[in-house]
Amino acid sequence: MKLQIQHFFDAGTSTLTYVVFDQDTRDAVVIDPVWDFDAASGALSTQSMQPVIDFIKINNLRPHYVMETHAHADHLSSSQLFKNFFPDIKVAIGERITEVQKTFKGIFNMEFSATGEDFDLLLKENQELQAGSLKIRVLFTPGHTPACASYLIEDALFSGDALFMPDSGTGRCDFPAGSAEKLYESVMKIYSLPDTTRIFVGHDYQPNGRELKCQTTVAEEKSQNIQLKGQTTKEDFVKFRTARDATLAAPKLLLPSIQVNIRGGRLPDPEDNGARYLKVPVK
Repeated sequence: MKLQIQHFFDAGTSTLTYVVFDQDTRDAVVIDPVWDFDAASGALSTQSMQPVIDFIKINNLRPHYVMETHAHADHLSSSQLFKNFFPDIKVAIGERITEVQKTFKGIFNMEFSATGEDFDLLLKENQELQAGSLKIRVLFTPGHTPACASYLIEDALFSGDALFMPDSGTGRCDFPAGSAEKLYESVMKIYSLPDTTRIFVGHDYQPNGRELKCQTTVAEEKSQNIQLKGQTTKEDFVKFRTARDATLAAPKLLLPSIQVNIRGGRLPDPEDNGARYLKVPVK
C-alpha cells in the first residue's frame, strides 16, 4: 500500500480537511470536511468542499467514509453532501457522540433521537475499520468534547482538536462535558505511540502569521508543545487549561455548528413555510 495524504485548508475557520488514500487501490476516506456558512445571512455554500470533491474525482478515488473526529463547534460539517456525489459513502463518528447529542438536545430543546442514528456508523474504542485497503484504528481522545476520536492509519494519526501544532498547544476544554483532565489523559495516549508517528492536526491558527502547517510528530509534540509536553504533569496542565479557557470567547459559529453537527451534518427539517431554522438561545 502507498499511503497518500492531501490536506485542504478553510481559512475562515482555520480548519484542515484531509483526503487519505491508497495510491495503488484508490481506496480513500475524507476526514472533517467543511460546509461554509455565513451567520449574518444564513447562506450556505460548498466553496470549501468543492476542491475536495474535485480532488477525489480527478484522482479516480473511491471514498468509503467521511470520518468526523468530533461534533465541531466552529464550522458546519459537509459530510452528508458527499452522498450527492458518492452515493455509497458513509458518515462515521465515535459512539460517544450520543452523550453530546443528549447534552445539546436539552440545551436547544431539539426534537430528534439522540441515539446516534443520524450517523451511518458509530465507532468503538480500538476498533479497526476497513476502508478497502485502508485499515483505520480508532482511538478515543476525549477532553475537548466527550466524543472526540483520533484515527490512526499506518503511521499517520489524525488528531482532530486534541492536539494542534506544537506552537498552538491543545484544544480547549470548556464546552459542556469537556474535561482538561480527560484531555491530558488523551494526549498522553497519543504520546505513547512511536515517536515517529506523524500527527495531522484538525486546525492551524498560524500564530505570529507563520505559514500554514498541518503535520508534526509525536516526538516533536512531546518536546515542543507549548501547553502540554511529555513531562508536563496533569496538575499543571489542568491548571493552565482551565485558566486559559476562562479567557476565550465562544467560537463565532458555535450555535449553528452544534445543531447541525450533532446530527451528522443534517440541517433541521423544513417548517410549514418550507424554510429551515437554527435556534439561538437567549440568556
